[in-house]
Amino acid sequence: MRFVITTALALAAAPLAAQDMSAFQPGPVLTEFGAHAPVPGVEQLPADTEFAIAFDVSTPAAEGSPNRGFDSAARFLNMHVANGVPQDNIRLVVVVHGKAALELLTDAAHAANPLSRQGDNPSGKLVEALLAEDVRFILCGQSAAVYGIKPEDLIPGVEMSLSAMTAHALLQSSGFTVNPF
Repeated sequence: MRFVITTALALAAAPLAAQDMSAFQPGPVLTEFGAHAPVPGVEQLPADTEFAIAFDVSTPAAEGSPNRGFDSAARFLNMHVANGVPQDNIRLVVVVHGKAALELLTDAAHAANPLSRQGDNPSGKLVEALLAEDVRFILCGQSAAVYGIKPEDLIPGVEMSLSAMTAHALLQSSGFTVNPF
């Protein structure tokens, strides 16, 4: 029994092997965001593949970094275009609620909002890049109310819904699936 406990403690304390991220590159659509890696043995996807995906993001970004949930949408777009799916066949929406709502603010509104980390919005450039590629961002109106966010505080192009629940229900009725990542 003592051997099992000692071995378990030693394994738990051992450092994890370093991750090799050298194969991950952004592009071809977004050249600054959405890094992905090629997967050996995976063939190109059929050109008639179509996606309608909603991402649900409520977790705020780590301090000074863009939001990982927003970057997941960028990665999805980049990796599928890189693997043969025409960009016009990919419809993405990012539904944002909770404290992540603060990452949809303009730099000025972000700096002025007492509930956000002061300074420029570290997710702003990523949101703008995704909006430029026809990725929709929908903010939960209930979260906006909680965090004192007004429509004029939002990065241009960000939409607002009555709630995140409402946005997801409407998207699902239009054929969107929710991406769990």
